[in-house]
Amino acid sequence: MAKEPKLEYSDFSGEFEDDGVTVLVDIHRPVGSAGGWTLEVISQEEDVTTWEGTFETDKDAWEEFLATAEKDGIHSFIGDEDAGEESVH
Repeated sequence: MAKEPKLEYSDFSGEFEDDGVTVLVDIHRPVGSAGGWTLEVISQEEDVTTWEGTFETDKDAWEEFLATAEKDGIHSFIGDEDAGEESVH
């Protein structure tokens, strides 16, 4: 069985609430790496939105989350009940 890599979490990671909706913003990279921050947003219903590719800095990932939440609304991170799949940006 393959071991999962240990992850380093950004200080920008955590709960974010807007318009009565709370999501978990998860910004991480493998421990010891020099870049490549991954951005995921997890809703209370456990819908997961993952961005393709990585970000050079954790702040870049955070700013992308904020821009997406501003542009598409916080409700965009709540998946369609019929979809049952992970959303990718």
